[in-house]
Amino acid sequence: MEMIEGGCCAEATPLAQDGPATIDVAKLRDELDKKGRAKELTKLATGAKEWGLFLIENHDIPDSVLDGVQEVVKGFFRLSLDEKKASLGSYMSKDNKEDGTNLFKTSYLVDRIALKAAPEEGIDIWPRTPSNFRHVVKEFVDEATRVLDELLQALAEALSLEQRAFLRNFEPGKENEVKVKANYYPACPSSNKVLGLPPHSDGSCLTLIMQFDDIGGLQVLKDENWTTVSWPPNKILVNFGDLMEIMSNGRLKSSWHRVVPQANEERISFALFYNPPSHTEIEPVTVRDEDDAADVGGYKKVAVGEYLHHLYTTRSAATTIKESIMFAKVM
Repeated sequence: MEMIEGGCCAEATPLAQDGPATIDVAKLRDELDKKGRAKELTKLATGAKEWGLFLIENHDIPDSVLDGVQEVVKGFFRLSLDEKKASLGSYMSKDNKEDGTNLFKTSYLVDRIALKAAPEEGIDIWPRTPSNFRHVVKEFVDEATRVLDELLQALAEALSLEQRAFLRNFEPGKENEVKVKANYYPACPSSNKVLGLPPHSDGSCLTLIMQFDDIGGLQVLKDENWTTVSWPPNKILVNFGDLMEIMSNGRLKSSWHRVVPQANEERISFALFYNPPSHTEIEPVTVRDEDDAADVGGYKKVAVGEYLHHLYTTRSAATTIKESIMFAKVM
């Protein structure tokens, strides 16, 4: 368990009354209902720009796959400390952090495992208990990336861009990079004084987050206020990372978010981070005359691996703004 250290205080914030948009993926797929599809695309564009994230429903990921992920993740966190170490050799080591580093340079109230799920070459670091952990997660990865590819095309279309404007950065087959992270946040009576994770933006293009048991904790900085975002288990949250902000040339902003533990309930979540191959150079889409020049543009071409290395080696828990994104700005 990673415990909180001094200097981290989470002020109480209200639950979002008008939360992120919920996008019906089935409507995005319905080419026959042009009016309904256009309405859903408009909702997607508006919600994505306002929040830096959105929820999806009717995505066609089988319930059996989602239930399987929940079962194996909860099964792992039910193990004792010694059992976890025996199940996953890298547990509690620096190899169990994003990009092989301790991302936040300090400790927070969270127990977590981070794993590289794709590409598969050379990968053999998976929990051995539960025994079906790898199989279940890989099945979810295949289903989730299929949906994310569809959403990348829908986002481009919603912004009046060529449909493959974002997806073109991803390679067909299994060369794209996928990391998964399971998080366990224990109940904390002093939850108004501690954080599960500090404020940060994701380094991914898209992050897909499953939340088990309808227990909140994710907070997003919106209009200069920390706003709690909660959603039922039958919906999945899609969050924009820095790479999406760069690809879109600032049309879509990565969200600045944190996690606050609950006073009386434990929280478990599972996140999937979806990126183009590390060697890919992502080029921002062109700024158009109709774009708001004050809010769009100014990003440059960057290599995915180079940007992520910069992010992981410069981001700090003390950071109050997205300083790392300046690496991709035209100076």
